[in-house]
Amino acid sequence: MGKQRSLEPQERLEKFLEHLAAARELQRNWMTYGLDYVDKYVEDVDGDWWEKWEEEEQQSFVDSVTDFLKSDDSIAVRVRQKLANKPIPEIAEKLEKYFSFPEAERIFALKDFLSNSLIEDNNRNSSNNFVDVELCDLVAKVLNKLQEISVRYQSQFL
Repeated sequence: MGKQRSLEPQERLEKFLEHLAAARELQRNWMTYGLDYVDKYVEDVDGDWWEKWEEEEQQSFVDSVTDFLKSDDSIAVRVRQKLANKPIPEIAEKLEKYFSFPEAERIFALKDFLSNSLIEDNNRNSSNNFVDVELCDLVAKVLNKLQEISVRYQSQFL
């Protein structure tokens, strides 16, 4: 146990020295080549890599939401029941879109999406307040789940 403690600072020092050497190399290249030094570190600098990266990132989040919707999670099951006439990929794209809205607008957008997709039945007319409470509960749970997915997804890049 004593050895682990003495090795840990040594390992951290070695990592620090590696990072320091890399930073010095970067600075040296910057001083030597000017802004052209970026070409040494980034492939296809002039390409559309930024747009592609954003699209890939967005698609990966949609894929995570799609996986959630296909799962046996009770919230996913309720969403699929409410939106039985819509394909899962379409639902995932809409959820991703609404999740990207400012926080104050998310709730209303998602509530409208879920309520407009409800199949009208006899119970809806007789117990409208119950449906609204149930819908608000579902919206809150879906938003919480999307937040979890977002945090999990973003932690992959840290």
